[in-house]
Amino acid sequence: MQTREGRPPATAEPIRIIAVDDHSLLRGALCQLIDSERDLRVVADVGTSERLADLVERTRAQVVLMDVEMPGHHAPTVVGELTARFPDLHILMLTMHNDPRLVRELLARGARGYLHKSAPRESLLLAIRAARARDPQVTIAVPRGGMGEPDPPEAGQPLLSAREREVLTYTAAALSNRQIAVRLKITEGTVKRHLRNIFGKLGAVSRIDAVNKAVDAHLIQRPPASCPGPWNRTTE
Repeated sequence: MQTREGRPPATAEPIRIIAVDDHSLLRGALCQLIDSERDLRVVADVGTSERLADLVERTRAQVVLMDVEMPGHHAPTVVGELTARFPDLHILMLTMHNDPRLVRELLARGARGYLHKSAPRESLLLAIRAARARDPQVTIAVPRGGMGEPDPPEAGQPLLSAREREVLTYTAAALSNRQIAVRLKITEGTVKRHLRNIFGKLGAVSRIDAVNKAVDAHLIQRPPASCPGPWNRTTE
């Protein structure tokens, strides 16, 4: 393991990042890319997810970049454990493969992004910087056509729970997470968790995408034309 307490930022405190990849050369290249950005800082890089939770706590990391395929490592389990202990942790998964089932499982467990290792550097940097904005949307960056369509639910099982449909209906009405939380008398963090689950189940990459897919699948009704949401934007 190598910990890094590098140069001070020029302005705001940089985003603190842990890189996890068992290939040391790739991990080194990733760290070099991140450290070239003044608002980002790699605080540790490791080749295994063992004791990762303790490392997150010790370094006060805000983002974990983690390889999906590592020996002795079940990514969804690790993501679930990290999310349970650190609800605000921004976990981004890096991979060389596209497995729609795995993507949906990782997002359902709390991952905030799934990026193919061939994705442009700009996609990775944007996904990392979303941590500072506490953006509830997830990032998926894979080769075109790599994700396919989401699997249908098992017979008799609704794709979305009643609560998830409520959250998505309010999302379609352009309510913020805070406004949805007030309406449903739940916490804002619970709203974010429901949205992550919805994105994973629908294979959606944004709030608009989730609403459109849910409407197409007759899971919710399309908002009225007077609704200010961007899904009602007129196209010529």
